[in-house]
Amino acid sequence: MDKNIAIGLIDTLADLTRKDWDIEQCRSIIQSFFSSPEFDVNGEELLKQFDSIINSESFVSGNFKHDAGLPCETMTTEQRIELAIAFYNVLSSYPESGHQKLFTAWNVIGIQPEDAICLYHFLSFGPSANQFQLPGNSFISQDVLEGWEQNNSNRMILLYDENSPAQELDKALCEKRTGLGGNLLFAYFHSIGCYIVKYHGDRQVLIEDEPLMVGLSYCFKPGSSITLSNGEQIRYDDITRIRLLGSGVQPVKLVVQDLEFTFPGSNQGIKPFSTVEESGRVVGILGGSGVGKSTLLNLLSGKLKPHRGKVLINGYDVHNESHKLMGVVGFVPQDDLLIENLSVYQNMLFNARLCFGNYSRKQVRELVDSTLKSLDLWEIRNLKVGNALDKVISGGQRKRLNIGLELLREPAVLFLDEPTSGLSSNDSVMVLNLLRNLADAGKLVVVNIHQPSERLFRMFDRLWVLDKGGYPVYVGNPTEAVGYFREKSARVGNLVASAVQKKRVNPEDILDIIEQRQVDRSGSFTVNRKVSPEEWYRLYRESIQPKTIEIEGKTALPQGKFRLPDVIKQLNVFTKRNLLSKLANRQYMLLNIMEPVVLGLILSFFIKYSPGNDYIFAANRNIPAFIFMSVIVSLFLGLSVSAEEIIGDRRILERESFLNLSRFSYINSKVLYLFGLSAIQMLLFVGVSLTIIGVKGLTLKYWLVLFSSACFANMLGLIISSVMKSVVAIYITIPLLLVPQILLSGTVVDFDNLNSSLTRRVYVPVIGDVMTSRWAYEALAVTQYMDNRYEKNFFDAEIQLSRAAFRASFLIPRLQVKLEECVRLDDLDEDRSADISRHLRFIANEIEHLAQSDDVPQFELLGELKKGQFYDQLAFELNGYLLYIKKLFQEQQRAATAKRDSVYMVLKGQLGDDGVYKLKQGNHNTALAEWVLRSNEVTKYLETDNRLIQKAEPIYMLPDHPFGRAQLYAPYKYFNGQYIKTIWFNIIAIWLFTIALYTLLNLINNKKTGRVPVLWRVIGKFTR
Repeated sequence: MDKNIAIGLIDTLADLTRKDWDIEQCRSIIQSFFSSPEFDVNGEELLKQFDSIINSESFVSGNFKHDAGLPCETMTTEQRIELAIAFYNVLSSYPESGHQKLFTAWNVIGIQPEDAICLYHFLSFGPSANQFQLPGNSFISQDVLEGWEQNNSNRMILLYDENSPAQELDKALCEKRTGLGGNLLFAYFHSIGCYIVKYHGDRQVLIEDEPLMVGLSYCFKPGSSITLSNGEQIRYDDITRIRLLGSGVQPVKLVVQDLEFTFPGSNQGIKPFSTVEESGRVVGILGGSGVGKSTLLNLLSGKLKPHRGKVLINGYDVHNESHKLMGVVGFVPQDDLLIENLSVYQNMLFNARLCFGNYSRKQVRELVDSTLKSLDLWEIRNLKVGNALDKVISGGQRKRLNIGLELLREPAVLFLDEPTSGLSSNDSVMVLNLLRNLADAGKLVVVNIHQPSERLFRMFDRLWVLDKGGYPVYVGNPTEAVGYFREKSARVGNLVASAVQKKRVNPEDILDIIEQRQVDRSGSFTVNRKVSPEEWYRLYRESIQPKTIEIEGKTALPQGKFRLPDVIKQLNVFTKRNLLSKLANRQYMLLNIMEPVVLGLILSFFIKYSPGNDYIFAANRNIPAFIFMSVIVSLFLGLSVSAEEIIGDRRILERESFLNLSRFSYINSKVLYLFGLSAIQMLLFVGVSLTIIGVKGLTLKYWLVLFSSACFANMLGLIISSVMKSVVAIYITIPLLLVPQILLSGTVVDFDNLNSSLTRRVYVPVIGDVMTSRWAYEALAVTQYMDNRYEKNFFDAEIQLSRAAFRASFLIPRLQVKLEECVRLDDLDEDRSADISRHLRFIANEIEHLAQSDDVPQFELLGELKKGQFYDQLAFELNGYLLYIKKLFQEQQRAATAKRDSVYMVLKGQLGDDGVYKLKQGNHNTALAEWVLRSNEVTKYLETDNRLIQKAEPIYMLPDHPFGRAQLYAPYKYFNGQYIKTIWFNIIAIWLFTIALYTLLNLINNKKTGRVPVLWRVIGKFTR
């Protein structure tokens, strides 16, 4: 008994004198305690201390306070139980009142009622007892006693042999063992994370190579073992297995059969490995750097597929039946997989909401609160997690939180990759204690650990040792590992290794023996090892590895509390988590809000050109460039905010992959956030730039187009973020995506001047049609020209005027020239019928196209023209028809001019001459008009074999392609038999591209999870 316990005893007895305990009896208790030679404290000094306390004025007056607060307040639970046992040993010699006083003392010590019942049953057990009896007392109520009998009877385990007087024991789990020569009774205390054991019998029983004295209580900690007289060992995990089976906990068995993996292009990996592990164990994987410990964990957890062999959990294949093991397997990688911008509490809360879909908000918060308290993280719950460069919480706290995210859902099998790496000794012990408690609750824990201390090493129930090249060289009891390697090393002549002390259990000794180097003649170590990995592996296969592993049938998997929320709830959790994470990063939010403002200021300020002192919108030569750059800004912003979204969460997704969460919900949370951010960014950009540049009345349309193109860029960024494996690769890819958008937008290079293999010069080439920049730029340019406050009054009249003028001035004269050429060729002596037919078909195509208009009559001999037949009567009729429709178009031209003039007069009447002038100067831009009218284009039309294509004034041309294809700057698109305004058609086109990318993104991410995309399941449901 240490001095702290002795002082606690004195304080407790002094406090008990206030509860009518006899002072002399308390002094005799102290004397009986410390008269025993097993105590190394001065009993006389403690008696003097006791007397000084009870005789002090403050004690007599009732105002006495112990130095550390209440009695035993600073003692650990283990020390309190030891003190409680000491009280029992003394007070049991007072048969009249000892038991009553015992429970009073235990209450003062701070022993919980449930532990008190278990401890009393344990201590009162004798060699011939077959039941427990609890004396009446005021400390333990009847309700507590009944609850203990229902829920805690599995805390007592009795081992007996055929000669034992007590072979059955009420309220205890009993199991027969040979070689005991009596009884072994174990009592489990969750508060201290171990058992208390005592022995009644006549054989020599050893605990950690020390005799187990009859009737005395011993602490049976993780890693401990008891050796019976027949040599059989009872390990800590053996008792845990009995307790768990008696508790009704569904057992878990991990079977590894001939597991093998080799990295491509090398012989490194994992050599054939087989073992069987059961629930209730903490398994440690030991080995030097680079031996394959992490690779083995990845194979066992299903993250890496083996080249050969199987990993089974209760008969279910980890790699081929992972969907059936949902929630059963947990994995904690070496890196901290935390959301750095969220607080400790928020990390835990959102993880809990994703794991317990059947819990209410109150239940989730209660679970999170209790978990944080058990992890000793409650005091820092509101601190941001931070990262390596911006540390807020310590490394040990990060590790505990990282592990706690998995402990929260209590997976039946938990794999951890170096959970104590970089931690202090105390933090490492705390982490291993957490894992030990998890195993004691019926889980299987497999831990990869590099250099554990002896204290941590003893917490393992089983040990796997790997050597270089991925060779397994040991599987078994950790405390026997040093002896095994010493023995095997001595057999091959390693005398230094054989000198290792027998009782020493230092994991460093294991690695020292395995990796010992040969010595040259000068006494220096060489690079060659005394025992090669291949030799250790051979010894392992001969001595340890089972020859065959029987694979049993499938058994029921543990049913935990883990329940996935539905897709909508997951979407809600992901969205809130993502939003709070972004809002917590103030620098990120500030940059994303200020960037469109700054770009809008830069772009509009430098482009705001005016030839005079006063700014005039109409005279600004840079409006086309402003529209084009606005589109590029929207694409750039959309890409920049989304390119790191998924790759930045890669480690979080790796952890959550074992939960089989909905990638559909995750992707949609990103989409919703990015679309919302893009909407704000484009609103800020448009608001700033249009105000400065002087665009009026078109703010909403500008925002719609730029927002649509930014959303397209968001989807493009999410795809590259999902596909690429590094941030560097992403930012190398972005220019490859943006440059084609710039080049093929129709502004930098005219579509007619592209490589001849790419364009027919009739419509925008296909390569341009797949560029979002083309649709966005055209929508804005056309809208700015035709929908501004001035031009929208005249646009319909000018379309009619332009069409009639082109037909009267260019089309009909060209057809007349074709007709004259046919007459000339017909008069030649040589046969030119092929050329005549070609000209006639050209004329026929144009006349047929013109006749589709309601105001143009049908040519009666059109069928003859199509056949290519030519004769004088046909020439005469055709010439008359062309003259007629030319006059018709000239009449339409005059009517359109009159209509335009009348509109002008109306405006003049409303606004006056100055008002109309100001309206034009403030809304109509001359430079943009030159672009959309192609005023500088010399060639007014393009002649092909079958048609004459107008190239001048494309803004006034009505396209006729049935699927919406058209020339650049077309005011309307023709689709499904009707004309649609260009801005709305182009916005729809951009969103179709966006939806296509969204579908591709869904496919890519669901391919990674191996599941059918939710999108397809929804579509299939409605199409069946």
